[in-house]
Amino acid sequence: MNRLCVFCGSSSGANDTYLNAADDLGRAMTARGIDLVYGGASIGVMGAIADSVLKHGGKAYGVIPRHLQQHEISHQGLTELLVVADMHERKAAMADMSDGFVALPGGIGTLEELIEICTWQQLGLHNKATGLLNINHYYDKLVEFLAHTVEEQFLRIQHFNNLLHSDNADTLLGTMLDFNADPQKHLSDKLILPDR
Repeated sequence: MNRLCVFCGSSSGANDTYLNAADDLGRAMTARGIDLVYGGASIGVMGAIADSVLKHGGKAYGVIPRHLQQHEISHQGLTELLVVADMHERKAAMADMSDGFVALPGGIGTLEELIEICTWQQLGLHNKATGLLNINHYYDKLVEFLAHTVEEQFLRIQHFNNLLHSDNADTLLGTMLDFNADPQKHLSDKLILPDR
């Protein structure tokens, strides 16, 4: 994996836990020689992940729609900032540039990006590792809801288990690298839920 797309919030969250998680992920990525693709902002969790990757010697590639350049305050210190026409072009460019996907905590935009990339995987449009960095149990209820969709037979269990998750950046990246090496190895007939 050379480049990892990270979906995350342009807000900082309720406490420093989320900014610290971004810093941990950036450190773990650069230690493995993985560069960042993300939404291009300099604020919130988005800014923190970019700053971390750059601080630890990695490259950071931002993709931002023209209309959000001022609102999200585009990062001026990136390896490259690609300005695109709209959100659809942003998501397509980020997906094309990346070898895998991780969601840090964020809001509706982050959820929308994550669910769309999971849908693309389910439809066979990509077979790249997709993960949740489940810091502070942030995504527990989402994972539980998706497990409910399996139980109600709206989602196949293998598609559920394709969404990898951990509360530790190093562990998650290791699982994702293992997935990229052999996606079939991760097929399971048991629901894999977060530890409580």
